[in-house]
Amino acid sequence: MNPREMTGLQIMQAFAQGLIPPAPIAKTVPMQPESVEKGRVVFIVTANETHTNPLGGVHGGFAATVLDSVTGCATHTVLAAGESYGTTDLNVKMCRPLPFNTPLRAEGRVINAGGRLVFSEGDIRDDEGKLYAHATATCMILR
Repeated sequence: MNPREMTGLQIMQAFAQGLIPPAPIAKTVPMQPESVEKGRVVFIVTANETHTNPLGGVHGGFAATVLDSVTGCATHTVLAAGESYGTTDLNVKMCRPLPFNTPLRAEGRVINAGGRLVFSEGDIRDDEGKLYAHATATCMILR
């Protein structure tokens, strides 16, 4: 099927199944889809030493990139065929330092999908549910 004829949910599901290649950013910031449903995505993410900041910890840009990705991908799941989106606002709150070489869950959820704007939120947590970072995002639907 032609991606231009697929809904956003169909595209994201095909990506999760490996039928569509991941975006190149997933090589720079390792992200693997775990689940995709309408209005919600979960990725497994793992920071490594290539993501080190000058102080020796995981750079905040790692979390920001992951949260932009999961909030955007959650938005993608509610789009009609032929629609795309662009992030207009991303507000990230760091709660604690991210660990190196530890798989974490990044979840994105749509809060509200309107005619032109989609509001979503995302977080990064460990297996025990400890919160590392949270974000809210606004995406504009492009037709």
